[in-house]
Amino acid sequence: MLDILFVTDFVCPYCLVAKVALEEALKETGIEACIQVQPLELTPEPVGRVDTCHDEVRKKHYQILAEPARALGLDMKLPPAVCPRPYTRLAFEGFCFAREKGLEEVYSDLVYRAYFEQEQDIGELDTLCEIAGMAGLVRDDFRQALMKGIYTGQVKEETACSRDVLKVGGVPAIYINGESVCVEKYTKEEMIQILRQGQASAGGGFACGVDGCG
Repeated sequence: MLDILFVTDFVCPYCLVAKVALEEALKETGIEACIQVQPLELTPEPVGRVDTCHDEVRKKHYQILAEPARALGLDMKLPPAVCPRPYTRLAFEGFCFAREKGLEEVYSDLVYRAYFEQEQDIGELDTLCEIAGMAGLVRDDFRQALMKGIYTGQVKEETACSRDVLKVGGVPAIYINGESVCVEKYTKEEMIQILRQGQASAGGGFACGVDGCG
C-alpha cells in the first residue's frame, strides 16, 4: 500500500485536477493507497486576499488545466467569479470536523467543486454549512464547531507543518512513501506513471504558490 501525503488548498485549481486525476489513476490501476490531506493556506489571514479574476498571468497559466479538467469530467471555471479569492482556514476547519466523522473525502470534493464549478464563496460560513449538509454532516453541529473555533489550532498547526517543516512553497505538493513527486501534465495517464514508477515528467508544471503561479 502506498502512503500518499497530499498538501493542498481548496482555492488552487491545480489541486482539484491533481486530486481527481490521482483518484482515477488509483481506480484504474487497482493500487491501494492511504491518502493524507494536509492544508497549506495560500493566503492566511490577515494577508490581503488575492484578485485572481483580473490577474491575466494567472489566468493564462490556468489554461494548462483546461483539457485535463475536461477529460476528467470537471466543469471548472478558470478562475471562478469569486473576487477576491476566499480565505480557506474555515473550510479546512470544516474538513477537520468531517474527518472525525469519516466524511472528509466527500466534504473536500464538494468544497472544491462548490468553488470551481458553482462559483460559490467557500470562505463564508453559510456556504460551508450547506456543503456540510450535502456531505451528510449535521449542519448545526458543524456550524457550532466552526463558530467556536474548535479546529482553528489544528488547522494552523498543520499549515505550519506544510510551510515550516516540509518547506512547501506551492500546491499541490504530493509525497509518495515520503518522496516528493512533481506533476506537469495533470492527467490521469501521468498519475498512473507516477504511481507505478514513482516519477513524473521531467521539470514539473505550474502550481499555486504563495506568491502566485509558478
